[in-house]
Amino acid sequence: MENLVNLSFGYAVYAAEMGFKIAREGWNGNGMFVYHVPASNHPATTDISKTEFGEQVPYGEYLAMKTVTGTVVPWLASQTDILAKDWKVIK
Repeated sequence: MENLVNLSFGYAVYAAEMGFKIAREGWNGNGMFVYHVPASNHPATTDISKTEFGEQVPYGEYLAMKTVTGTVVPWLASQTDILAKDWKVIK
């Protein structure tokens, strides 16, 4: 599955759920990609999360993006991303 290109968003999300990195062909940022983060528990890091959940915070699954600056952020697809047919699975 590592050389697939010109995918619809649905196929790309499926690939991400299977553990692959995905990106759009037209993205300008070098090294940017999206990946699936499964549901899990993570240590509480703020006073609010400690008050609300205790020492472990339950997180639902989500898509994350490695940005051009090398940081990771939760990612939300735009309508253009959803309708694009230029998604690819990357190594």
